[in-house]
Amino acid sequence: MHTSLTLIVIVVILAVFFDFINGFHDTANAIATTVSTKALPPKIAVGLAAIMNFIGALTFTGVAKTIGGKIADPAKLEYGVLIVMAALLASIFWNLITWWYGIPSSSSHALIGSIVGAVMAAAGTSPINWGGFSEIFKALIISPIIALIAGYLLMILIYAIFRRVATPPSKINRRFRYFQILTAALQSFTHGTNDAQKAMGIIVFALVAADLQSDPGHIPFWVQLICAISMGLGTSVGGWKIIKTVGGKITKIEPINGATADLTSSSIIFTFTQLGLPVSSTHVISSAIMGVGAAKRLKSVNWGVAKRIVITWFITLPISVLISALIYFLLHLFV
Repeated sequence: MHTSLTLIVIVVILAVFFDFINGFHDTANAIATTVSTKALPPKIAVGLAAIMNFIGALTFTGVAKTIGGKIADPAKLEYGVLIVMAALLASIFWNLITWWYGIPSSSSHALIGSIVGAVMAAAGTSPINWGGFSEIFKALIISPIIALIAGYLLMILIYAIFRRVATPPSKINRRFRYFQILTAALQSFTHGTNDAQKAMGIIVFALVAADLQSDPGHIPFWVQLICAISMGLGTSVGGWKIIKTVGGKITKIEPINGATADLTSSSIIFTFTQLGLPVSSTHVISSAIMGVGAAKRLKSVNWGVAKRIVITWFITLPISVLISALIYFLLHLFV
């Protein structure tokens, strides 16, 4: 397939737009606990998140390399650029739908499912690197489970430590409210190190498919920069509907458990970033919040809302596969 410069430009614009949407879609996850406990005013929290997301996005490239080459070999796909276009359109569509309804779904699941769906629509199942996909899928599934357990255990430990301290709970919470500024910054930084790289990876996928680059493991600086900027700008918009869900509807958040949830999730996201594996920051953060809430008492978690979030997690991947395949077939008729 001959790839015009126009198609490449469209793909880059779509990838930047995906990153922008990812920024305001997932900003809520990074700062929801900080806003809900009034550790920071909303506008300052969003500004802090935007800056830290930008810095995080420029710091690592391992996840981008995984997205760019481990799901399928873009050099072997005849309609690689069209595949990327379909995947991005499907991911953007799903992110906007879930944002509109205030559901903290996974941008990672949406993008990875969309890539698989478009590749299958274009060339069947044989081009997909099932080993690489399996590695990514395991990371997506295991990370929120780890976050739930780690959040629960860390919260139990912190409760045990502060029960021995003769300090009023109100004073402890006031101190943790200050600590939350640090954990919110850390949370936003780690979000940038993992989530922004997914758009970088998909741009590189398209460049290799169009024979404009030979190495799917090389992430050009200009790709890093535009993705970091779009993630930062998207973060500055903020996703207030999702902030309400994550920050208050899962469980009542106080500074002590808000800081614990942030510390838990940021540690897990950063660990997977170091391994070069994409995770869903939405899954990890929401699971950590459920874990710290359950540590206080099981009934303190709104399991109805938690169930709705979990269902969305599970349906995102197959729905993204179907939407992306459909969009690919439609694009193929006209491009």
